[in-house]
Amino acid sequence: MKNRRYCLAFLILAALLLMLLAVNVCIGSVGIPFAEVLRILTGHGSDATYKDIVMQIRLPRALAAAILGGALALSGYLLQTFFHNPIAGPYILGISSGAKLVVALVMVFALGQAAVVSSGMMIIAAFIGSMISMGFVILMSRYMDQMSRLIVSGVMIGYICSAITEFVVTFAEDADIVNLHSWSQGSFSGISWNNVAVMAVVTFLAFAAVFLMSKPIMAYQMGESYARNMGLNIPLFRVLLVLLSSILSACVTAFAGPVSFVGIAVPHLVKSLFKSSKPLLLIPACFLGGASFCLFCDLLARTLFAPTELSISTVTAVFGAPVVIYIMIRRRKERA
Repeated sequence: MKNRRYCLAFLILAALLLMLLAVNVCIGSVGIPFAEVLRILTGHGSDATYKDIVMQIRLPRALAAAILGGALALSGYLLQTFFHNPIAGPYILGISSGAKLVVALVMVFALGQAAVVSSGMMIIAAFIGSMISMGFVILMSRYMDQMSRLIVSGVMIGYICSAITEFVVTFAEDADIVNLHSWSQGSFSGISWNNVAVMAVVTFLAFAAVFLMSKPIMAYQMGESYARNMGLNIPLFRVLLVLLSSILSACVTAFAGPVSFVGIAVPHLVKSLFKSSKPLLLIPACFLGGASFCLFCDLLARTLFAPTELSISTVTAVFGAPVVIYIMIRRRKERA
């Protein structure tokens, strides 16, 4: 019975992902029939305008939204495992904001020097920023016995990093500052095929590493004493969780800027769908769920008030924030 439920849940997530990929490629300021999209993908498309729109704009953007959405949900799942709390996430704890700050500094410096910032350099910069913020959060967790205080501290770190970023972006002098400001608000626009290739390699390598850690994660979720008795090296395991979570969130921030609430909401929704906490199921499910969630939100961001485009964080917050509120209310009822 359980296996049937798991298969059905995976089929739902996979079908939803494929449907949203198709809809994101077809729908926009210029509507493109699905049959024409299939002809373009198979190399038989005859309309040059449609081909340029699909292959140079919409398809790279849709793939980026799927890959980065999955990475963000997986990053949130790892942080929730690390802190044993469902409200922990890269955006709430200020990790995404730290990554955004360092990437913005690197981009502004490169613009000032008329230099080109490679995808790898942006990921490295975002990773450094993520690790700095994560270091502060872990340091504070040693002095704060309540998770609520740690969350508030993470939010404050995020505000500080965002304020410095906005200051840097405001006073940077370059014609490309409009693109930098758009990125700092969160957006999947302007993604190239080279960007997609880099983010795919980084994300799927990190995903493979996380999937191989399924058994240690399950042992850790059952308590540190149990995990230690099972032979798990707790300090090394925690370091791996932090590194992998930071790499995933850094990849998202490097290409799309900060994206809010996906890392918190999606793991919770996936757990509710599967009625299970097994990492072997939740790790791929979180990735599929995060990919579908970001594709849906990006579709709304592009089309809801077209031709004006909303920042992706604005849309993800509308759907993700109520989930976080529900989690907090339910946890309070469980403690009462």
